[in-house]
Amino acid sequence: MSAPTPPATDIRLVVGYDGSPPASRALDAAVNLLQGRTGRLELVYVAHMPSMAALSPGAVGEMESDFDDIEQELRTMAAEQLRGRQESWGFERRQGLIAEELIAAAKDLGAAHPQATVVIVVGSSSLVTHRVVGSAAVSLARHSPVPLVVVP
Repeated sequence: MSAPTPPATDIRLVVGYDGSPPASRALDAAVNLLQGRTGRLELVYVAHMPSMAALSPGAVGEMESDFDDIEQELRTMAAEQLRGRQESWGFERRQGLIAEELIAAAKDLGAAHPQATVVIVVGSSSLVTHRVVGSAAVSLARHSPVPLVVVP
């Protein structure tokens, strides 16, 4: 007697991606997690505008233009990293605090795909100051409503 094969689960991996080495490791880990499974990678770049810049209309316009350029560079980097390894992926830019926006992206995916398992994947920060004041990964570990994978 053999056990029935469980139904394939659609997995949606929200990958925090800013082009840094930790983000690249997170993307590699997400590709590995998805191997042999049905699902999709959703790369999310969170642009953060400092509060001082928001006070000046000129600075806001300039930063938006910079964010557009950065988004295109990151999209190209991700495409190169994923070439030949992963076909099903998307890229989006959000603006705000990193942990909050990754959680919002995960919630949006969960609402759009209620049968899917949504997981956030991020790289761990290697900055010493983040051990004291915290990082996006620490904030996600405290507040994420979905499973979280932090890649060293």
